[in-house]
Amino acid sequence: MPFKPVKWLGDSRDRIRDFPDEPRREAGCQLERVQAGKDPADWKPMPSVGLGVNEIRVRDGGAFRVIYVAKFSEAIYVLHAFQKKARKTPKSDLELARKRFRELVQERKQQ
Repeated sequence: MPFKPVKWLGDSRDRIRDFPDEPRREAGCQLERVQAGKDPADWKPMPSVGLGVNEIRVRDGGAFRVIYVAKFSEAIYVLHAFQKKARKTPKSDLELARKRFRELVQERKQQ
């Protein structure tokens, strides 16, 4: 099975680049697993963001999250990436991921 390309929405690529070295490497390794059609080591579905949206969880000197959708055949779309500083995911991060997911679905309908 060939690797699916990763497409970065908004500033998601820059946000991952801002992670410290180890969490950034781990997030990259987990995205490679998704590209190969496998599940990340630590993840959970995010139905509150959108159908088929998942969250990679990286715990290394903090809590880091990568929200993505892999259900489309052409690519894996990274919707958002951030460092989680509280037990509950901030509403602003969820809203941003929802907005990007809605825009992605709209864009795909128009193609």
